[in-house]
Amino acid sequence: MNVILLSGGSGKRLWPLSNDIRSKQFIKFFKNQYDEYESMVQRVYRQILEVDPSASVTIATSKAQASSIHNQLGDTVSISIEPDRRDTFPAIALATSYLSDVKGLDPEEVVIVCPVDPYVDIEYYEALKELEAVAAAGTSNLVLMGMEPTYPSEKYGYILPASLDPVSSVSRFLEKPDVEDARRYIQDGALWNGGIFAFKLGYLLEKAHSLIDFTDYDDLFSRYSTLKKISFDYEVVEKEPSISVVRYKGEWKDVGTWNTLTETMHENVIGNGILDRSCENVHIINELDVPVVALGLDDVVISASPEGILVSDKEQSSYIKPIVDQIEHEIMFAEKSWGSYQVLDIGATSLTIKVTLNAGNRMSMHYHQNRDEVWTVISGKGKCVVDGHEQLIGVGDIVTMQANQLHTVEALTDLQMIEVQIGEDIRKEDKIKVDVQ
Repeated sequence: MNVILLSGGSGKRLWPLSNDIRSKQFIKFFKNQYDEYESMVQRVYRQILEVDPSASVTIATSKAQASSIHNQLGDTVSISIEPDRRDTFPAIALATSYLSDVKGLDPEEVVIVCPVDPYVDIEYYEALKELEAVAAAGTSNLVLMGMEPTYPSEKYGYILPASLDPVSSVSRFLEKPDVEDARRYIQDGALWNGGIFAFKLGYLLEKAHSLIDFTDYDDLFSRYSTLKKISFDYEVVEKEPSISVVRYKGEWKDVGTWNTLTETMHENVIGNGILDRSCENVHIINELDVPVVALGLDDVVISASPEGILVSDKEQSSYIKPIVDQIEHEIMFAEKSWGSYQVLDIGATSLTIKVTLNAGNRMSMHYHQNRDEVWTVISGKGKCVVDGHEQLIGVGDIVTMQANQLHTVEALTDLQMIEVQIGEDIRKEDKIKVDVQ
């Protein structure tokens, strides 16, 4: 299979664990076969390769998320980076151009596009293979997967098939309804539209060129920020006369809110938390180093991270986004390609963070114009370079960098440091990377 995974959005409905940099698909909620926690993107990527070890997976994502993807999936994963967010049609057009011009994929090859964050079992990926086979047959230009509804949802658009056959032509598309309309749609045989498509690469490239004036991948990338923001559904799907839908009956959950997420969790407490026996349907997800205790609560989610603390009724938690949009706050935790960092303290002229570098990784060579930095190693071993001077570092060692001094650090083992930034103007923009041959 050739799969494009769409990894976009900030997932603010899962605040305080998600933010503009750390989206919901990178938070480790789920247990794998080794009883280790994994994220949505790790789970989906692993499941695809379990079903098809030779599958080619490309992740379409923003530049801000690329570091998290490399951190969780490794440096070899294929990424189509969007210069900025322009909705799903530009993202898919850029990714298919990437597959053609950079990866050299044949125009007759089938490409499957799906979101990166559904909670599904292996049966779902077997259905993707069926989707691929229908698209390869060439009887339709575009093939969708429609989920058989389990309740009258207002969150999804609906696909009305022309028949009840496992594979059918599409009669029409229905916008997100209210509950009463959703009940009527389901009675008429409508399916949830999960945003899953399959097509031959050449079809989508031709469609993209007819709608966007570009020559090749590099040209499209350079003018990406000028493209119209529009969804793939509106720009392509709803205008395509030759379209089919494959019916899917297995497990499929859009894990977009705390309410739906907690339904998929293997335990009620992740992190340092205690529930007393009087609690019913309560979940605690705690990333802090302090305990969270819940007494006498029903249908509540409690989530704590360096970004903040949420205590909410599960149903009401789906309405959190407008509230989070009002919060102006320093990003307190983020994953990078080399590891992660967590902000510990913010002062008027200082910033203190805990830096974790994974073994074998290194920061880019860089300097700062407006601040000094001090690193104190608290665990592990590494090698740092400051203005050309290289030294091995270990627990208790202190390294000082003045403004404008080139520096980097490499982790020989998993390495943790406390970094103190000192200056009158401490901003993330004051990091100038330098290419070193």
